[in-house]
Amino acid sequence: MSNPAFRFARVSGQSIDWMLKRNCSVTPSQLGWAYGALCVTSLGIGAWFWAMGARFVLGFAWIELMAVGLAFFAYARHAGDGETISLRGSRLVVETALGGRHQRAEFSRDWVRVEPQAGDTSLIEVSGQGRSVSVGRYVRPELRPALAQEIRGALRAAQENQDIRRAALD
Repeated sequence: MSNPAFRFARVSGQSIDWMLKRNCSVTPSQLGWAYGALCVTSLGIGAWFWAMGARFVLGFAWIELMAVGLAFFAYARHAGDGETISLRGSRLVVETALGGRHQRAEFSRDWVRVEPQAGDTSLIEVSGQGRSVSVGRYVRPELRPALAQEIRGALRAAQENQDIRRAALD
């Protein structure tokens, strides 16, 4: 369920999640099937040339398939890249996945800063308690200021809600 107040986020109960992912048109499993079909076709043609007496064609087919396989592997490895920013209670959790490596950083909602690294269209730096994480790689540069503003607004609203609840209890 998305909230009309948020452009990039999904609201679920007391949790707000921003899921920023790479735009990939082919999944790794689809890529595996395509590579398998390419192997069968290329090796079939190479075997036919081998039978006709052109012995080098099959060797070049193997070299070609190795190069394409490496390129497909590099693509598939980054197909799952993404960033997840979650505001849950008093914690802002930033999880990044880049090339199979996952990182997680937690920040106190009250002490976190969200600002551009250099200019308005640069990556967004989330920092606090001596740590910082850059996010926004998978958002168009001209939309990054809007994303940063949305995260700051959610942090501010969560803080105001907590202040209201505390005042009601007093």
